[in-house]
Amino acid sequence: MQLRPPIDDETSVLVLTGAGISAESGIPTFRDAGGLWESHAIEDVASPGGFERDPALVWRFYSERRRKARTCAPNPGHRALALLERRLGDRFLLASQNVDGLHGRAGSERLVELHGNLFLSRCSHCARPPFSDEAEHTGALPRCEQCGTGLWRPHIVWFGEMLDPEHLERIDHFMGKAKRLVFLAVGTSGAVWPAAGLVGVARARGADTWLVNAERAENTGHFHHFVQGESGTVLPDLLASTSRW
Repeated sequence: MQLRPPIDDETSVLVLTGAGISAESGIPTFRDAGGLWESHAIEDVASPGGFERDPALVWRFYSERRRKARTCAPNPGHRALALLERRLGDRFLLASQNVDGLHGRAGSERLVELHGNLFLSRCSHCARPPFSDEAEHTGALPRCEQCGTGLWRPHIVWFGEMLDPEHLERIDHFMGKAKRLVFLAVGTSGAVWPAAGLVGVARARGADTWLVNAERAENTGHFHHFVQGESGTVLPDLLASTSRW
């Protein structure tokens, strides 16, 4: 019999997802093609400096990503997590490093998008809050109507930028209020910080820690349990009978 996370009526579950779960839906990973896009280093199209140098190039890259993401659909791994959320309610929180919006399309609502969302934009100059934007900006660059000065930019955490501290506080608060905690990481390399360090924080809070990944991650040894396989295959079974709801 396969070992499953011990989830009962007093257990909270914190999930961290990475690029692996989206790759199973056909979303290219950031490091495909050796870290290059059309011979440009990824940092050239995903950094504040790259946007300052050539905003048209950056928007062409993100327009292509939007176009690709629209053709992809949530897979059984995304749906298994959404189902677990519906069962646990406020005892569930999903923190994702992915920006493709697939978790939301699968039905996840208690969701922290650590690196932003591909289908949101914001002004690069003023404090206008992020807003929905699904357009492909391959022509004239979009400019903020509120300040009249700043260009729109994708609402993405780029290389060299910090994560939103409110997101990290929400995760910390969730762990702090849990009576019993299960931490489940899915499809993550364990190389991107601070997300890679969440397993250590969770263990310090007494969590039972699980990693589901197609291959061993850099921080696999920090988890109590490692289940090797694709999330779309593993998660529906792993989470199907974990609780006596």
